[in-house]
Amino acid sequence: MTALLRVEDLAASYGQLQAVRGVSFDVAAGESLVVIGENGAGKTTLFQSLAGLHGAARGKVMLGDEDLGAVPAHVRVGRGIALVPEGRRIFPSLSVDENLRVAEDQLRQRRPRRWTRERVYGLFPDLRAAADRGGHQISGGQQQMLAIGRALLSEPRVLLVDEVSLGLSPAMVQVVYQALAAIRGDGVTLVFVEQDVQRGVASSDHLVCLHKGSVRLAAASRAVTLDEVRRAYFG
Repeated sequence: MTALLRVEDLAASYGQLQAVRGVSFDVAAGESLVVIGENGAGKTTLFQSLAGLHGAARGKVMLGDEDLGAVPAHVRVGRGIALVPEGRRIFPSLSVDENLRVAEDQLRQRRPRRWTRERVYGLFPDLRAAADRGGHQISGGQQQMLAIGRALLSEPRVLLVDEVSLGLSPAMVQVVYQALAAIRGDGVTLVFVEQDVQRGVASSDHLVCLHKGSVRLAAASRAVTLDEVRRAYFG
């Protein structure tokens, strides 16, 4: 299958610290890829580089036939790459509905729209019930739903989710993963970070395991055993 997102020899640094070292992978339209690895493996820096929030030292990020190397973060959103960052970063002083309205208004000129606030509420009924509550008043799980819903309103072709289940209850993790499956069913390509290795592998088509910024293992998820994944994870 033709890759929608292609990452080629991507490297990124913080001063003298090289956080991402020559990472490469492809993801086809509608597929999902999980990125796993220990704390400090480079996962968040990789996602920030894909989204244009952190400059790459070398390599390419291709969306279809377009090289995004010189494309700033806010333009990448318009091209179809949306990031749900670690920590969610919603507006705590705004209500749930106001958070969604801000995202919707940013791209109000794009028509036709597949994702609307009403559709986000349909995907996450808990958000509808909390629509008038402030961002600081809702649970961590609801904040994650809100961050995902906000990203969907940008009409992404590729949805990047950094730390899907971090800090969530088991019940809320199930809700979020059911929503991600529905999002994929709509044709959105999913690239996500997951600390629960078993769940991440089971919920993806492909996996990339990072170790100290480098790819230790890249494979089809169904083609590897959990023992192989764990060996790569711990180096």
